[in-house]
Amino acid sequence: MLFGKNAHTEKAASGHLHRISIFDTDYPIDKSNWFQVYSACLGKVMVIQNACAEQVVKNRNWYVDFGAGTLSFGNDSYPVQFLGSESSYSNTWMWGWNNINGFDEKLIRLAEETKKTGEAWNLEPLTVDTFDLDDTFNGHNLSIVACGISKENYCYYRGPHDNGAVFMAFSGVTESVFSPVNADDFISTVLDCIQKVSVEHRIFTESFLMWNGTKYDWEGNDLIAHFPQDVVITFEQAEDLWRIASMKTVKQAEG
Repeated sequence: MLFGKNAHTEKAASGHLHRISIFDTDYPIDKSNWFQVYSACLGKVMVIQNACAEQVVKNRNWYVDFGAGTLSFGNDSYPVQFLGSESSYSNTWMWGWNNINGFDEKLIRLAEETKKTGEAWNLEPLTVDTFDLDDTFNGHNLSIVACGISKENYCYYRGPHDNGAVFMAFSGVTESVFSPVNADDFISTVLDCIQKVSVEHRIFTESFLMWNGTKYDWEGNDLIAHFPQDVVITFEQAEDLWRIASMKTVKQAEG
């Protein structure tokens, strides 16, 4: 058997909608490893961001009022948190907790919490105030992790401006944005993510299923996710990592 049935599997099996964070389990993830933490956050945040785009943003104009602590789309406003900013001049990222703008502490609470988690996990990208941007460390990926490790429900938004962009998390949106996905949407999200970015497929998949509240089991190299129709995900070894080789839906046995 490729992976043993750990405690997190038992928890997930207790109920289809028992949603848990991989970071609150005994799953063997190295929290000091950016690649693993990012992989664990990506699936759920992509689902949330896609739903947010459709149900909240709706291609409307945005406006942030840091004095009032709100981010608005059209006439709808939401409580905002300042995560950080990208500079197009210096090609750098700066975390909001550095607070060079002198914002009210309430506006950088999530950024501060992210830093504290980074310190506890020895995860350096969350604890260094400013660093160069690249394909791995940029506003989108850092916001994915900040929102992904939070125990609260957040969406994030990139607000472009002449000198770069601000990245903000916001809350107070309709709960349906955080709804679990069905098998088809799960498969499409997985394929979209693994084709576009580099992730650790096993961590990515299992963390996504835990957040989705979907029971799953391992049979050899196959992970069987128990949607109304089972999704069978076959893994293969590629160098030191296990990668998804195929996915298919199958009918569950009756009885």
